[in-house]
Amino acid sequence: MVVVVENHSLAQMRDQMPYTYALATRYGYATDYRAITHPSLPNYLAMVSGDTQGVTNDDPPAKHRLSAPTVFGAALAAGRTAGVYADAMPSPCASDNAGRYAVRHNPWAYFVTERADCGRQDLPISALPGAIRAGKLPNAGMLVPDACNDAHDCSLATADRWFRTWMGRIVAGPDWRSGRLAVVLTADEDDKHSGNHVLTVVAHPSLRAKVVTSRLDHYSLARLYAEVTATAPLGRAAGAPSMAKAFGLPVAG
Repeated sequence: MVVVVENHSLAQMRDQMPYTYALATRYGYATDYRAITHPSLPNYLAMVSGDTQGVTNDDPPAKHRLSAPTVFGAALAAGRTAGVYADAMPSPCASDNAGRYAVRHNPWAYFVTERADCGRQDLPISALPGAIRAGKLPNAGMLVPDACNDAHDCSLATADRWFRTWMGRIVAGPDWRSGRLAVVLTADEDDKHSGNHVLTVVAHPSLRAKVVTSRLDHYSLARLYAEVTATAPLGRAAGAPSMAKAFGLPVAG
């Protein structure tokens, strides 16, 4: 399950997200993880498709009708599960901004060839508590905060509290207790002042204070999706350093 906050550097996240950084030091984090570019949207596309798809702005899906495969579609095609839970989203796979829901932070909505799957599996956050309780969190998952809870429009302290609330629920659920679930928190990009150097936390019951100093990036995250779903890495993820290897995570056979 991947969670993304907005527009802050490693130093800012470390200093202003005390719960998140405590989780990092308890389980694991990367000290040299880099976003790919600016602005937001191409970074999200890189995470889920292994490429920025030539996108250089934050325009909505009507302006970017992408036909490349995603990690979610690849997981479903392999008989595994995929799902996105989006905070403040008014309807499944919504392709327009609405209130604090920012579609540019929900990348699956841009891939037209997977629109039907997105409509079934890219859901408002109200669907998340039931999935946690039932032990049915997806093999390839993403949890999308709204534009306040991801620290875009509000503080990192707000994002930290939001993440703490959901992590409390997640770690009480059967997916986490069984050891089959890893949670990754990263930032889409920094504030353009730190070389796109962002904090990336990896939490899994098997990890104990793991610090990864080797270079990783959003293509590595796309590769991690492939590794945990036993699917082929997409695009540039195929040549990216392995997060599973770097952190020593158990992955699908």
